[in-house]
Amino acid sequence: METSPKSLIKSCQLPPLLKPGDLVMAIAPSGALKTTDALAKGIEIWQQRGYRVELGSNYQSYSGYLAGSDRQRREDLKAAWHNPECKAILCIRGGYGGARLLEDWSWQQSQSKIKWLIGFSDVTTLLWSLATVGISGLHAPVLTSLASEPEWAIARMFDYLETGQLDELQGKGYVGGKALGRLLPANLTVATHLLQTPLQPDFAGAILALEDVTEYPYRIDRMLTQWRMMGVLKKIGGIALGRFSRCEPYPGASSWTVEEVLRDRLGDLNIPLIYDLPFGHDGANAALPVGQPVEIDGDTGVLSWKINSAEISDTK
Repeated sequence: METSPKSLIKSCQLPPLLKPGDLVMAIAPSGALKTTDALAKGIEIWQQRGYRVELGSNYQSYSGYLAGSDRQRREDLKAAWHNPECKAILCIRGGYGGARLLEDWSWQQSQSKIKWLIGFSDVTTLLWSLATVGISGLHAPVLTSLASEPEWAIARMFDYLETGQLDELQGKGYVGGKALGRLLPANLTVATHLLQTPLQPDFAGAILALEDVTEYPYRIDRMLTQWRMMGVLKKIGGIALGRFSRCEPYPGASSWTVEEVLRDRLGDLNIPLIYDLPFGHDGANAALPVGQPVEIDGDTGVLSWKINSAEISDTK
């Protein structure tokens, strides 16, 4: 399989690199906070790195399973995004609720003032929404999961945010070939509910990086079958699979494993497919930049950032 021509790849704009002393703001755009201990440990890691961390006003709010009302959470996102001193927005946790903030929402920000947005899982909604307007975010640990990450994963996140450098990731190849494309990391369940909405990014030639947690294999099957029937998977250039944790069959049920489902639903697309990459829930969650050009090698199982972004035309 031939590598896609560089001229066809459009990368999202990267926010300015961070440096110690910068202000970063922590908000809870989705689910309610479960433990202040994990939050404190995550904040401490950023502070030890030299950053000033400011908490949004709603981080301890509760409204059912949400971290406060939609208005409260939207106002915190708005305040952080439009604060000229803030250089990055750290999502406190995932859960559910991010998509509710994006009804009638506009980022309305000039290119000179964009900033990092960092998180994963339900934060897929915010990251993909940013990608639709040509701005790159970082699919990486949320603040409450950061302290449980191995040192290399924490270092990888800060190295990228501060230097723009990113090491390749080693997985396992399943379908061979190489492809270049914009990386679109996502939680599969969250991403499935964004299809055919204004939050769906351009899939043409994209490299999908998918993970999930606590979904039975038949549910993974059902979601991927929806992607297939919508024709989305015919547009992409490759698939990189992370961790599908706690996705075991219902006890006692006759079922395929989640690995069998993934191979059945994705293995016949005739595009590079790699799996067992170190990102997702319940383990190392390697930082993945959204909308940046990557190369996927289905023969070696490697996902790499080897393209000079200056050579890639911008979406703006």
